[in-house]
Amino acid sequence: MEALRIDGTEDSPQVILDLEANIMELSGRSLPEDVNTFYEPVLSWIEEYFKNPHDNTVFNFKLTYFNTASSKVILDILTQFEEMIEDGQHVLVRWHFPDDDEDMQEAGEEYADMVDVPFEMVSYS
Repeated sequence: MEALRIDGTEDSPQVILDLEANIMELSGRSLPEDVNTFYEPVLSWIEEYFKNPHDNTVFNFKLTYFNTASSKVILDILTQFEEMIEDGQHVLVRWHFPDDDEDMQEAGEEYADMVDVPFEMVSYS
């Protein structure tokens, strides 16, 4: 499966979906002008990955900020992982947040409560 890499900007996150390097990650700020257009290739890639996933899937969210429209897409991604788990796959979401950012920590905890996907909360300084 071909890797998907999108460079981050001031308003859109960096995306690395690379099975060969074993990296699945969104990082940075997510408030793209057109959320659907930006995330369409990400959702399509994950949907394709779902057809033939690795034995263990680890997805890293390293977002420093996201807007309301992005929050819906994050939930869509997590829902796809929930479906993978229902299909017997092993998935772990690592939610990275600055140790002084309670809002990002709480956002991760809220997502963890919304979906039946294992979450690992990772704080950093």
